[in-house]
Amino acid sequence: MDSILQTNLLSLILFLPTAGAVLLLFFPRDQVGAIRWTAFLISLVPLGLSIYLWTQFDPAQPGYQFVESAPWFSVIGSNYSLGVDGISLPMVLLTTLLTPLAVLFSFSVSDKVKAYMILFLLLETGSLGVFLALDLLIFFVFYEVGLIPMYFLINIWGSANRQYASLKFILYTMTASLGLLLSTQIIGLTLGNFSIPNAAEFWPKLTGSFFGLTAEGLRVAAFWAFVVAFALKVPVWPLHTWLPDAHTEAPTAGSVILAGVLLKLGAYGFLRLVLPLYPVESAQFAPWLAFFALMAIVAGAYASFGQTDFKRLVAYSSINHMGFVVLGVAAAAATRATANAADGIIALNGAVLQMFTHGLSSAGMFLLVGVIYDRTHTRNLEEFGGLFPLAPVFGGILLFTSMGSLGLPGLAGFVSEFMVVRGAWPVFTVFTALAMLGLLMTGAYILKGIYKSIYGPLNQKWVGHHLEISTREVIAIAPLLVLMLVIGVWPAWLVGVINETITRFMAG
Repeated sequence: MDSILQTNLLSLILFLPTAGAVLLLFFPRDQVGAIRWTAFLISLVPLGLSIYLWTQFDPAQPGYQFVESAPWFSVIGSNYSLGVDGISLPMVLLTTLLTPLAVLFSFSVSDKVKAYMILFLLLETGSLGVFLALDLLIFFVFYEVGLIPMYFLINIWGSANRQYASLKFILYTMTASLGLLLSTQIIGLTLGNFSIPNAAEFWPKLTGSFFGLTAEGLRVAAFWAFVVAFALKVPVWPLHTWLPDAHTEAPTAGSVILAGVLLKLGAYGFLRLVLPLYPVESAQFAPWLAFFALMAIVAGAYASFGQTDFKRLVAYSSINHMGFVVLGVAAAAATRATANAADGIIALNGAVLQMFTHGLSSAGMFLLVGVIYDRTHTRNLEEFGGLFPLAPVFGGILLFTSMGSLGLPGLAGFVSEFMVVRGAWPVFTVFTALAMLGLLMTGAYILKGIYKSIYGPLNQKWVGHHLEISTREVIAIAPLLVLMLVIGVWPAWLVGVINETITRFMAG
């Protein structure tokens, strides 16, 4: 049994949610309670397996671990190949953690519950496939598969403007993926296979002429195709305009997975593919990447401050926070295999940690916005005010989560953003200094959200209404609060896993 688990652990984590979705197909649609609990219990199994994976993972061992490989599309050299390292493992843990919490929070959904839960489980498989894939074609397939469930979640269970938001989401992301698909095919056909480790070794060294272009010209074209596809998914300014609409219209749990997991797919694409496959091009264009990161940090913060819709405020904050991830990636791209690699190591450690910590804080914020919306049926900050006495538990959790998103020392967000800033400062001093304007406005929009909702004059309109958070909702958000605190005071357990992989990578 242990041997089967060890040799197929990643496949079990990847496909158990899909197996659960197939199982739910046989449930009568009117058995709502059974469907909810079955989906929740099934979603806990990948989490348990991911925790086991974490305990068995050896950070000091170079290369990928728990590798699985089998022929898939042998004619073109594509294999079913999975593996994890110190970069992908935290993302697997984050995905398998947020999915059961989102499912538990969704117990309040009463319309088409069976289809809703099936889509969530399929969405988990799509996201995990990206983080586990060691084959370019497999990576692309899962990268696209994850879009379909999210499209339907927004389109069917979203708010009033859901059709516009879902169409915009799918058009933006799929259009950008066309260049990614073409470039992936070019790499696979040129090298004879689609292996990501093989591509990282041979694609940067390729010489000669292919498809009427020099190898150098081909790499530059493919580099920009990859960058645009992943930058739009992060998203990076000015490719961000789909995100606020998608977040605002999505159901609460959909926003949790969108912010906590799907945005990380773009950042992960930079880490897994752009930096290893295009080291020369990444270093050459790193200042441009840093500039776009700066714009995301500053523009995202100022746009967030300007919102009166609570959910839209949180949506724009994701652009701001993910900008720090891109800044860390830019610093690493500029310093890899150079005398300043130590700065890039710190920045890239911070970027990966920021992906994880933002997943926690953004998920928490969206859950809390969903709680207050379920009670008041409004997200307009101007209609709240002074709600703390009416919902003290909710107010306390909102205050804690907001401070985590703000980056208060002692909480997780501070550690990751500090590492990015510390690593990027010697590399892109001007860009990093200007990014502090975004950090300043982060405090402003967070305090605005708190003041307009739970502080300030009490809006008498809500007196007598039940606004307090429920026990089920507290259970759904509690793990996020615990992890924000634990990482804030003891980040070594997570950074230690990330750092070993990044240090080896940055050595060139």
